[in-house]
Amino acid sequence: MRKASAALGSALFLVVISGSAAVLVPWWLTGGWQAGDWWLPLRLLGLVPLAAGTAVILEAFTRFALEGLGTPSPLAPPTRLVVSGPYRYVRNPIYLAVVAVLCGQGLLLARPVLFGYAAGAWVLTWAFVRWDEEPGLVRRFGAEYERYRRAVPGWWPRRTPWRGA
Repeated sequence: MRKASAALGSALFLVVISGSAAVLVPWWLTGGWQAGDWWLPLRLLGLVPLAAGTAVILEAFTRFALEGLGTPSPLAPPTRLVVSGPYRYVRNPIYLAVVAVLCGQGLLLARPVLFGYAAGAWVLTWAFVRWDEEPGLVRRFGAEYERYRRAVPGWWPRRTPWRGA
């Protein structure tokens, strides 16, 4: 896949899939972004995971297109294993970032339902990664992915970046 095609595919996946999970469903669950009545400084803390998660998502999607020559979608996966940027710290930065965005929204809007949604999304994501995505990466990238998987945790980021790439 060429970089232009990968960028277009990644952008489409970002808008349709991630946008649905991180924007459309939370909008629906909160009755159109209806906010609760929590202490304002606590609510404003939600901006931290919201902004950080958004930045990681955009960074990781860009890496899939420009370095991996593919998309995060299983329909157009990367042709090269992406192990740079946030992937040097954790194997699943996009999934963790989406959960951070949802938790940030939960705080910002003072809506506990979004924390429940974030927890459910994480459990489903974990199951997908464990039983579908990782076996596929082993088949596609073999020993290269196995070495990476042994060195970089899936869900709890390393303190220092992995430099084995």
